[in-house]
Amino acid sequence: MRIPFILAAALLLASPVSAQVQCGGSFSGFISDMKAEAVSMGYSQNTVNSFFANAKEDPKVIRADRSQGIFQMSFVDFSRRVISKNRIQNGKSYSQKLNKTFNQIQKQYGVSRGVLLAFWALETDYGQVQGDFNTLNALLTLSHDCRRPELFQPQVFAALELYQRGDFDPVTTKGAWAGEIGMVQMLPKDILENGVDADWDGHVRLKTSQVDALSSGAKMLRGLGWRANEPWLQEITVPSDLNWAETGLTTTKSVGEWKKLGVKPTSGKLANRKLQASVLLPMGRKGPAFLAYPNYSVLFEWNKSFVYVTSAAYFATRLEGAPVFTTGNPDPALSDAQMKSLQKKLVNRGYDVGKIDGILGAKTRAAVQSEQIRLGLPADAWPTAQLLNSL
Repeated sequence: MRIPFILAAALLLASPVSAQVQCGGSFSGFISDMKAEAVSMGYSQNTVNSFFANAKEDPKVIRADRSQGIFQMSFVDFSRRVISKNRIQNGKSYSQKLNKTFNQIQKQYGVSRGVLLAFWALETDYGQVQGDFNTLNALLTLSHDCRRPELFQPQVFAALELYQRGDFDPVTTKGAWAGEIGMVQMLPKDILENGVDADWDGHVRLKTSQVDALSSGAKMLRGLGWRANEPWLQEITVPSDLNWAETGLTTTKSVGEWKKLGVKPTSGKLANRKLQASVLLPMGRKGPAFLAYPNYSVLFEWNKSFVYVTSAAYFATRLEGAPVFTTGNPDPALSDAQMKSLQKKLVNRGYDVGKIDGILGAKTRAAVQSEQIRLGLPADAWPTAQLLNSL
C-alpha cells in the first residue's frame, strides 16, 4: 500500500537524529515555528491553525517528567504495590469476557493475553484511569523542553495527522503526562503505525474500544520484535554454586545449557531446550530468580524501567496461572542517598551509569556486576552496603 505523503513525512520525522524545530525560547515563538514546520510538511494553513489554536504550556507536565521516584523501588516492593488481588481478579474476568478477542489476537499476532492484560492493568487499571492531561499540550510542552525534544516533536506531528483523519481532538483528547493515549497508553506515532480498527467502526478508538486498544497493543509488540507464541519470563530456582557473573541480561545460554547447570522451574516445565534465555536476579542471588526469554527484552521497547517491565512480565505469568514468586531473603536495598553515592563512585571509576538518579537501571546494574567481579564479590548485579563500602 502506498503511504500518503503527509504520513510518510511524519514517519520520517520520527527518526531520533535531531529535533526539527529549535527547543527552548519563548513558548509562543516555538508554537509559531512548529506551525511553520507543519505547513512545510504539506498540511493546509487552516488545518494547522485549527490544530494549534488552543495550545498551552503545561508546567505540571514538566514536574511529572522530573519526578519519577516510583521507579527507585525494588522489584519486590514495586510488584507488591502494583499487583493487587483486585487487579488479578479483574484480569481473569476480562480474560473470560473478551475470550474471543484474545484468541483472535493470539492467532493474528502471537501475543499472549496475559501480557496484554498486565499492561492494560498497570497502564490504566483496565481503562479506568487513562490520565487527565491534555495530550497536545503535554506533547508540546515536552517538545519545547530541551531534555528530549527529538522524542516528542514527531509525536506532535503524528497527532496532527490523526487530527486530519478525525481520530484526535486537540481540545478534548486527554491522557498521560507524557502524551500516551488510551487504555494501553500509546503515543500518537505508535497509533499511526499500529492502530487497529478491530471493531470495524471506521476509527481507531483506543480510549473507548477495548478490542481496538488490545489489538493495537498486540500489533505494536509484534512490530517491536515480539516472537509469536513464545514465553517471556518464568520463575526458577538456581543452585547456590551458580557462576553469578553469568547472570543478567548480557549473558544468554540455551535453556538446555541452563538446565545442565542446575536451573529448574518452580512450576511447570522449562521452554524448548534450544531457546536462548538469561538468568534474571532482580534483587540478587538471595532474591527471586527468573529465566528471561527473548520476548522479555521486547517489553523494554514499551517501557524503559527495569522494575516496571519485570513486574509487568511477572504479572502476565500470574494472570496465566503461575504461582506467587518466592521472595527469598535478599540483602537490603540501598537507600536513595546510598544509590546516588554508589552511582557517583561508579562514574568516578569510569562507568557510564546515565543520570545520577538513585535508580538501579541497566547501566548501573552492569557497572555493579563488573565491580563485584573486580572485588571478588558474588557478581549478581545487586548493589549492597558491602559493595558501597568497598568502593
